[in-house]
Amino acid sequence: QLQLVESGGGLVQPGGSLRLSCAASGLPFGAYALRWYRQAPGKERELVAHIDSVGVRRNYADSVKGRFSISRDNRKNTMYLQMNSLKPEDTAVYFCNAPLINAWGQGTQVTVSS
Repeated sequence: QLQLVESGGGLVQPGGSLRLSCAASGLPFGAYALRWYRQAPGKERELVAHIDSVGVRRNYADSVKGRFSISRDNRKNTMYLQMNSLKPEDTAVYFCNAPLINAWGQGTQVTVSS
């Protein structure tokens, strides 16, 4: 079973940056496409970004295009989400996900506030 653990969340001012990490263990990390989701209070979980198993194909939600960047290092069994120009509406719990096997991490809180 693939286990996913997010880290890197925190409190940041508008316009600031954060980098989230998703560390994996268990099944071969490089076999799976991965995603970042987020969920704000009172809202449904939203797909933020997707990356294929080798890190070539990347897709983003319109709301984060040009500001967020998804990447992965299969040697380190880790996926990343670089978040720049953060806005208050980016405030949410961010989750990593392996859609093929429906594996989820526990989430990491990102709060954008002055």
